[in-house]
Amino acid sequence: MQYRKLGRSGLEVSTISLGCEGFIGMGESEAKAMFDTAIDAGVNFIDMYSSDPEMRSLVGRMLADHPDFHIQGHLCSIWQDGQYKCSRNMDEVKIAFDDQMQRLGRSRLDVGMIHYIDSLENWNIVWNGPVMEYARSLKADGRIGCIGISSHNPVVAREAALTGEIDVLLFSINPAFDMLPPDEDVMRLFKESTYTEARHNFNPEPVALYELCEREGVGIDVMKAFGGGNLLDKKLSPFGCALTPVQCLDYALTRPGVAAVMCGCRNLEELKVCLSWCDADEKARDYSTVLTSQKKFTWSGQCMYCGHCAPCPKGIKVADVNKFLNLAAAHSEIPETIREHYAVLAHHASDCIQCGACEKRCPFQVPVRQKMTEAASRFGF
Repeated sequence: MQYRKLGRSGLEVSTISLGCEGFIGMGESEAKAMFDTAIDAGVNFIDMYSSDPEMRSLVGRMLADHPDFHIQGHLCSIWQDGQYKCSRNMDEVKIAFDDQMQRLGRSRLDVGMIHYIDSLENWNIVWNGPVMEYARSLKADGRIGCIGISSHNPVVAREAALTGEIDVLLFSINPAFDMLPPDEDVMRLFKESTYTEARHNFNPEPVALYELCEREGVGIDVMKAFGGGNLLDKKLSPFGCALTPVQCLDYALTRPGVAAVMCGCRNLEELKVCLSWCDADEKARDYSTVLTSQKKFTWSGQCMYCGHCAPCPKGIKVADVNKFLNLAAAHSEIPETIREHYAVLAHHASDCIQCGACEKRCPFQVPVRQKMTEAASRFGF
């Protein structure tokens, strides 16, 4: 298992982590097998978006002997009339949060995630109202370690990341969603009609969001890495062919700012498939084969951090250099954290001998030699 820092939260989390929806309605023995397998593999983080009371109690029992297992609990996710609901009513929000803590058997949650904010109007209500005040009070009282929000809209998520108070984003990341413009209707992301027109390169808003989070230390954990399962199904995938779970996971985990993917596994076999990312070779992880095979969608000239440029005869990690160059692009002066991360690379852009071997291997036609010249000039080495 690999572990990454979840932004500035202070947490180190497993890159493959757990979503909770697969545990809804699951029996005790099956849940134990799932948790035993996950914990044995090094998983140490779970997202608890659902307010289903039986599921919360089940997870609480499974984690009773694992007090160091990190929990991302949600504010504003309530249970009403036998079903899940998102609420901003503070009486309901407080009752649901207390119930969550009791059922999970915890006095403190690592992340208090303000649930489901997909419109700027809703964000303004949360940010300027009692929900945010309540989140601040929970943090001050030590009942949550840090504050996060969940969203599918990069414009909303960017506003949250810029506040300096939101430390974690639960955000939907996959190559299909990343092509689309921001939208307040999450269901539009799943509609086949949304992908009928040709698209060239990614929409700039999600790309800018990931780079902002990397620069500012806002940790991202990922939901919907498989596009609700659509990307795994040839008939439903907008690319006309299926991606594997490992390819989807690797795509999400190579975006700037991303620490973990919350995998909503419904059974032990699905969990084992997700865990197989940890030992998968470069060929199994390679998502570029799918993306470059589609004439309708192109990503020409944009570094996808896929690693096809390797190996460099001078040992330069070209994808990392490109990432730090992109992160520095928005600033007149390079932020110290970006400069430090670039500086500790074993080999720098100034080591490039302009042989062009990387460009012959790049499936996205990135002008790598030009990028290396720009990076060496920008960073000074």
